[in-house]
Amino acid sequence: MIQVPASRGPETPGFAVYVHWPFCLAKCPYCDFNSHVRERIEQDRWRAALLRELDHYAAQTPGRAVTSIFFGGGTPSLMEPATVGAVIERIGRNWSLDADVEITLEANPTSVEAHKFQGFRAAGVNRVSLGIQALDPAALKFLGRQHTAGEALEAIALAARHFDRYSFDLIYARPGQTVDSWTAELDRALGFAAGHLSVYQLTIEPGTAFATAYARGDFALPDDELAGELYELTQARLAAAGLPAYEISNHARAGEASRHNLTYWRYGDYVGVGPGAHGRLTLGGTKTATRQAKAPETWLGLVEANGHGTQETEIVDRDARAEEMVMMGLRLAEGIPRRRFRDELALEPEDLLDPVALGQLTEGGFVTLDRDRLVATAAGRQRLNAVLAALLR
Repeated sequence: MIQVPASRGPETPGFAVYVHWPFCLAKCPYCDFNSHVRERIEQDRWRAALLRELDHYAAQTPGRAVTSIFFGGGTPSLMEPATVGAVIERIGRNWSLDADVEITLEANPTSVEAHKFQGFRAAGVNRVSLGIQALDPAALKFLGRQHTAGEALEAIALAARHFDRYSFDLIYARPGQTVDSWTAELDRALGFAAGHLSVYQLTIEPGTAFATAYARGDFALPDDELAGELYELTQARLAAAGLPAYEISNHARAGEASRHNLTYWRYGDYVGVGPGAHGRLTLGGTKTATRQAKAPETWLGLVEANGHGTQETEIVDRDARAEEMVMMGLRLAEGIPRRRFRDELALEPEDLLDPVALGQLTEGGFVTLDRDRLVATAAGRQRLNAVLAALLR
């Protein structure tokens, strides 16, 4: 496993590898990710397939230094530590690993999976992201989680013992939630948070069990005014606790931002392997989008037959690159450096964005554009969909 010195600047996107593990113990009713429940998983077969697909993409991107690896899902903590270790070893053999490479694994805080933490740490994982989602028993039941609040807190404590860096997720704007109840829950969570916390507003995604239940009128979400109050409370409370938002839903102490997700938001290159995984790679000077077959068994069969499960490869033209780069970059508090417009598009932001909208949004305090960068302000990030629609029309 070759390691190279860390040479990237503070805003360099890096080069990342995403590994998708599509299996869960149960499907959460709010989840629209590519996740599936299976009674039995052939770990050896899946391990071999992931390694083959890594080999396929390594042949196309030789000489790169990997700055982050992310095991996402699904529930990657259902993987055997030996599988995780084999994947990390193969990545280090195929490319090289940055000296401070970040290797994150998503985990659910059930007691059985939490006891694997020691094995994952020995395999090379140096950061875990826990799907806590709530610390309220009724909310956990509503969200379809398989753990209790007590198990969640035990898993956080266990993560702190085994990993220098860990994060956990919370979901707010749930049915019946009030400013007072969310304040109490958020303050309780802050008592266990370390360097990073992700806080997402509950949204109803098409095709989920919640979409059906919501359409039937089984529950109601907080109205826009209350949702806005909860958002502003979250931003203020976490900033005061030393965890300011570096992205719309992600908060971190200085130096603790997720390096892997920063690669996405800074529009860097990343390999995506596993069912349904997406990638963005610069090949021969051209940005290329990749997408793997979504169904687990379909992907597995394709890899075993062809060495990879790629279902779609598409050149990303300049208009699409511009849209993707702006959509991702304005999520970040740091915004988008001018040099990224030049390097990626050979344009200045003024050449790309609607000038009337840019002027109006600047005057309204939603974006700023100076000699260095384009930034969505805190108010702009809260209304980012509307800001993007205006800027990119």
